Amino acid sequence: MKKQEFKVLIDAPREKVWDVIIGKETYPQWTAPFSEGSNVETDWKKGSKAIFGDGKGSGMVSEIADNKPNEFLSIRHLGMIKDGVEDLDSEDVKKWSGAMENYTLKNVNGKTEWTVEMDMGEEWADYMNETWPLALQKAKELAEQS
Repeated sequence: MKKQEFKVLIDAPREKVWDVIIGKETYPQWTAPFSEGSNVETDWKKGSKAIFGDGKGSGMVSEIADNKPNEFLSIRHLGMIKDGVEDLDSEDVKKWSGAMENYTLKNVNGKTEWTVEMDMGEEWADYMNETWPLALQKAKELAEQS
């Protein structure tokens, strides 16, 4: 697996960007480029389980590895959900289980820089390179709304 990095500069305070990232109403909006109807079930607390769904019975089983509000969020991906069934043990899952997705927010000249670092297999690189910029742009639009 290789690490990919994506960044966006948002004209809003970190607290507002953070609220967009984990907000119940805004999460499905900024993640729509990955899957229309996407959702998440978690309390975002360190150690908590997180189910990232596509709205069609598939998704990912993960855990919140770390959470420093308004600053850093780390997600460890553990498995897949297909047709509503969790898979943590198949050979396909074992190839990438433990992959990390980290979000860092920092102040840059009165704006917020959101950096996403992600472990991913080569087969996902093109998709992520195409989709993450769209998701970050949507998050930027949401956070910059008054």
